[in-house]
Amino acid sequence: MKVIICGAGQVGWQIARHLSGERNDVTVVDSNPDLVRRATDSLDVQGIAGFASYPDVLARAGAEDAEMIIAATHSDEVNMVTCQIAHSVFGVNRKIARLRSQSYLEAIYSDLYRRDHMPIDVVISPEREVASAALQRLSAPAAFDTEVFMDGKAHLLGITIEEECPVVNTPLRQLTDLFSTLRATVVGVRREGSLFAPEAKDQLFVGDDCYVFCHVADIARTMEIFGKKQSKQERVVLVGGGNVGLAVAQALEQRAKRVRTKVIEKSRHCAERAAEALERTIVLNGDGLDSGLLAEAGIARADAMLAITDDDKTNMLACVRAKSEGCPYVIALINDPTLVPLMGPLGIDAYINPRATTVSSILRHIRHGRVRAVYSVGDAEAEVIEAEVLSTSPLAGSRIADIEFPEGVLVGAVRKGDKIIRPMGSTRIDEGDIIAIFALAEDVPEVERLMQVSIDFF
Repeated sequence: MKVIICGAGQVGWQIARHLSGERNDVTVVDSNPDLVRRATDSLDVQGIAGFASYPDVLARAGAEDAEMIIAATHSDEVNMVTCQIAHSVFGVNRKIARLRSQSYLEAIYSDLYRRDHMPIDVVISPEREVASAALQRLSAPAAFDTEVFMDGKAHLLGITIEEECPVVNTPLRQLTDLFSTLRATVVGVRREGSLFAPEAKDQLFVGDDCYVFCHVADIARTMEIFGKKQSKQERVVLVGGGNVGLAVAQALEQRAKRVRTKVIEKSRHCAERAAEALERTIVLNGDGLDSGLLAEAGIARADAMLAITDDDKTNMLACVRAKSEGCPYVIALINDPTLVPLMGPLGIDAYINPRATTVSSILRHIRHGRVRAVYSVGDAEAEVIEAEVLSTSPLAGSRIADIEFPEGVLVGAVRKGDKIIRPMGSTRIDEGDIIAIFALAEDVPEVERLMQVSIDFF
C-alpha cells in the first residue's frame, strides 16, 4: 500500500517505522530536511523535503497513487489543508489528521469534516488521547502502564515485579495451576531492557516489568497476587491546567463517586480559563515546583499527583517534590523516551508517553476493518491487537495449541459473545470471536496474515 506521512517528528517517524516494517510503500514529507534525512537513513522509506500543504510537494511524494495520507505535522492548519488538497486534487481515499486545537474538536463543529467540506476521515487529538491515558493510570495506580480492551471488559496492566511479590521465581505454568479461576495472562516481560513473550516454563524475577492481560473483574485480585496494593483515589492534585489537565479535571468532576481535585497552573491565562470551565475543582495559579503551593494544594493528604505540563523536566521534578512531601503515588507526562529510565531511580510510579498514545490511536485507524483496537507497547517494541476472527482466517476452527504462532506472539484473551475467557491450549477459536494478541514488532505482519486483517486484505 502506498502511504504518505506528512511530518517526520516523533509521531510521524514511529508510524513510518511501523508501516515500512510491514513492507508498505511509505513516503515521508517534512519541511525540515534533517528530519527527512533521519527518516530515510534509518527506515526503508522515501523522503521529500518541503511543505506538505503544497500541491507540488504532494505530487512529488506520489499522491496520485497514494491510498492513504497521514497528516501529523506540528500545525493543525497545515494538516487540514494537506487533507483537503489530497482529496480535492489527488483523490486520496483515506485521510488522517492530527489536530491539537480544542476549537477544531468541539462537537458542534463536527460537520466541518464532511467530505464536501473539510474531507478528513479520522481526526486524532493528542491531548484527548493523553487525558484518557492519564485517567486509565489513575484507575490502576499500582500499574506503570494500562490500556483498555474489549469494550472495557479487559485491561492490559504493566506491573513491576518487586521483592514482596508472592509469585516471584514461580514458573508461569504453576501460576495457572495455583490460580485456576483467575482470568489473567502474562503476555510480555521486559528484563534488563529486552522485551519478550514468555513461555510456560519461564519465571518472573525481581526487577522484571511484565504485561498482564486481565478481565476487568479480576484486576484487584491480579494486582494482589503480584504484590500490589490498590488504593482509592479520592484526593488528586494536577500540576498543569492546559488542555490535558483541564480534560482530566473535567472527567474527574463527572465521575459518580466524587474525587476532590486541585489544579496548579503557572500561566495566569490558563488558570483563569480552567477556573471558568470547572465547577467543583479548586484552581491555584503558581509554580507546581513551589513547596508552599503544593502544601496549599494538600499534597501531603493527596492520594495521587499527576504532573502533566508540557515540560518533561518540570513534570519529573514536580513528582520528586510531591513524593518528598508525602504523596504516595505520582505520574509524570514524559515526551522524551530517553528520560524514561530515570523514572525508577527518581521514585516516579508511572509515566504517560504522549507519542505512544498518539501512535496507538493512529495505528488503530490504519488497521481498519476487523481490527478493533491497537496499543503500541514501550518504544514501539510490540503491539497488542484486538480483532474479530473472520471465516477466512486460518485461526477459525482451530485450537490455540494447534496454531503456529511466532515465538514473539501470545494470546491474551478470547471473547465469545459477552463472555471473556482466559486462553488455554485447548481453547477453540471460532468465527466471530474477538481475540487479543500480544506480538513483538517483528511478528505483527504474521499476526495480520493469520487474522486476515491486513490493509491489503480490504
